[in-house]
Amino acid sequence: MPLAIFGFLKFSPADAIDILMVAVIIYICFKWIRGSAAMNVFIAVVMLFVLRVLVAALNMKLMSAIIGTFLDVGVIALIVIFQPEVRHFLMRFGARYTSSGKGRSLLNKLLGIEDKKMGNEAVNEICEACRQMSSDKTGALMVIPRRDSLEYIAQTGDLVDAKISRRLIMNIFFKNSPLHDGAMILRHDRIEAARCTLPITQRTDIPPSLGMRHKAAIGISEETDADVIVVSEETGGISFVRGGRLSAIGNINELKLLLGSSESQQQEKDTQEKHQ
Repeated sequence: MPLAIFGFLKFSPADAIDILMVAVIIYICFKWIRGSAAMNVFIAVVMLFVLRVLVAALNMKLMSAIIGTFLDVGVIALIVIFQPEVRHFLMRFGARYTSSGKGRSLLNKLLGIEDKKMGNEAVNEICEACRQMSSDKTGALMVIPRRDSLEYIAQTGDLVDAKISRRLIMNIFFKNSPLHDGAMILRHDRIEAARCTLPITQRTDIPPSLGMRHKAAIGISEETDADVIVVSEETGGISFVRGGRLSAIGNINELKLLLGSSESQQQEKDTQEKHQ
């Protein structure tokens, strides 16, 4: 019996569940890293694992030991080498299964985290700064976190911790300012950090007319639930990015509505959770 070689003398329901779970894990990994540099490496690891099972079933002890040692050490090396891809996968995986209102609300209560909202005054200051920078063709990249923490992004830049004001935003993004190159993190009613580094999207369908600011904006919005505002230095156009989708802003009132809608939607969710 061929299956006896691999130890499947009795194929129980537990074996079927085991195989199904492994197949699902492999499928999820293929789906998340498809098109990235880690794809070929992941295929090689899967093939080595299949080879290890085969030589172990044939009782080839030396080959089994060599492949097993290589896999054990290789997995650690791969985690170090592909640290950005691993972090991206874990963040997307965690965001998908903790983005529900009840789950995140319960987690915030357990950790004692208060979910503060951005006020209308701060929204107006941001929009007026964008209006002026668009007129002057001053490039800008502003990230507004919603529920996901961007502390690890803020640590890549310079901490500011100042009240949001249009003049300060415009001074930071002024071309000769030492803080103009990079992203600004706007949290609650304060400018948390400036000159921050954002992850670049790996998508290949981005129009060539969009620069690195737009790609960085799409990248951070793919990994988190943050809203991003981009002001193009070349055209002066304003773009709004949410969930990896980029929208061109026709007038400043449209931007105010988009920023206000994110806050009102969050307030509605919190109200619904309290009544449930």
